Amino acid sequence: MPPLIPSWAPNFHPLVIHFPIVLVMTAAVVDVVDVAFERSPWLKAATTTLYVMGAVSLVVAFVTGTQAQATVLVPGMAYPVLKDHRQWALVTMAYCIVIASLRLVMLRGESGRSRRRRVALLGIGLVSVVLIQQTAERGARLVYEFGTGIIGR
Repeated sequence: MPPLIPSWAPNFHPLVIHFPIVLVMTAAVVDVVDVAFERSPWLKAATTTLYVMGAVSLVVAFVTGTQAQATVLVPGMAYPVLKDHRQWALVTMAYCIVIASLRLVMLRGESGRSRRRRVALLGIGLVSVVLIQQTAERGARLVYEFGTGIIGR
């Protein structure tokens, strides 16, 4: 049986981290389309699904990131960035779980699809994009500035 982690990957984190980035950003883009073009109500379900999948993948990314710290060499100067990355990841994960929960509640209820509500949801979703970007920025710094994850322990 082949190993679960390819030989080039130090741990699972680099294999899963791009899923939440893509899912949350795609959800925000679908929200933009919904507000800009007032498309059909199925977009409400599609966006909710994307946010739920994004939140679940953020939990996986957070757990694998926490585990990854023990499997890679972290240079001393990288520890403040690692701490910031972990803190941003925790806030992003919590925020996206709340968004996904809110959207699920709204999907279940027959809340209207007023433009004001769609714009508010878009604003809430765009905050998640900023949080994802800030978290990813710090993760990228760990790899590309400090070489974290390039050399295993």
